[in-house]
Amino acid sequence: MTRMLKIGSHEISDTNPCYVIAEVGHNHQGNLETCYEMFRQAKSCGVSAVKLQKRDNRSLYVKTMYDKSYDHENSFGVTYGEHREALEFSREEYILLQKFSQELGVDFFATVFDFASSDMLAELDVPAFKIASGDLKNTPLLRHTANHGKPMLVSTGGASIDDVQRAYDEVMSINTQLCIMQCTADYPAEFNQLDLRVIETYRERFPDIVIGYSSHDNGIAMPSASYVLGARIIEKHFTLNRAMKGTDHAFSLEPVGMRKMSRDLQRLHTALGDGKKKQYPVEEPAIIKMGKKLVAARNLPVGHVLGPDDICIKSPGDGLPPYELSNVLGRKTLRSLTEDEDITIEALS
Repeated sequence: MTRMLKIGSHEISDTNPCYVIAEVGHNHQGNLETCYEMFRQAKSCGVSAVKLQKRDNRSLYVKTMYDKSYDHENSFGVTYGEHREALEFSREEYILLQKFSQELGVDFFATVFDFASSDMLAELDVPAFKIASGDLKNTPLLRHTANHGKPMLVSTGGASIDDVQRAYDEVMSINTQLCIMQCTADYPAEFNQLDLRVIETYRERFPDIVIGYSSHDNGIAMPSASYVLGARIIEKHFTLNRAMKGTDHAFSLEPVGMRKMSRDLQRLHTALGDGKKKQYPVEEPAIIKMGKKLVAARNLPVGHVLGPDDICIKSPGDGLPPYELSNVLGRKTLRSLTEDEDITIEALS
């Protein structure tokens, strides 16, 4: 069965390059110009897509949470509601960012947290939708977004396998354009809680869909490991400066890190190959230099019956290979051989 998901102009499968998402989230700090620059930098790093987070804050939170005090060093408002509103882009700003991303040649979509946001992104005709781990059990939102008929990427942090199966069943009954993403809902996530081999579990359990990895860990190594395990969509938080104000910057990649991660994933795609063992012409000089051949251990007269003491195994490997030793023992020389001279089948009876 072929796993394939198409987002924008990208076909994502086991045989195609990894689809890399720079998760800008709210690291733009609510500033449109900063977001433009993040998109530029992300594109220069070789990513496939840039992604934001869209919330309709007034309808999303209960009043007590919206009005809760949130006055600390990473806050953009004295209440949680003010903080979230300060980081939220409007529909008009999304249209500007969409146009800008199209000019850059990079896919642009967002994580949707509610029905209103899902509908707004659908009206903008984004190429895909992301569902956060916190909404894995939100089957009404899963179904509503699935009905838009676009690819869906669903994170699975903090979930049981039954939760994942339920989400899979709900979405696939409406829309088969699904990617399930292994994720640990901690920021940053500890390495001993990443459970990357769950990617293999997902690939076995869901053989008809692309599997991905949403990386909340520090560094660039784990996305590469997840690719080797079978993840074909990698999402990584992105920032211009990890010291910027905001809770997500500390575990995000700066441009140099994102560039290296994207580079490594491209190299891995090429390096994994097709599973067939090959001999490359470029290997021949080294193999001859390091390899061995059968040679005469000393001067040998014509008619001599070769014994173990008459043969040496020496470099370079440009003659009869050592695995032919049993085929030459006991044979007579048809001509005399000098010390270190190649032993050839033609020189033997």
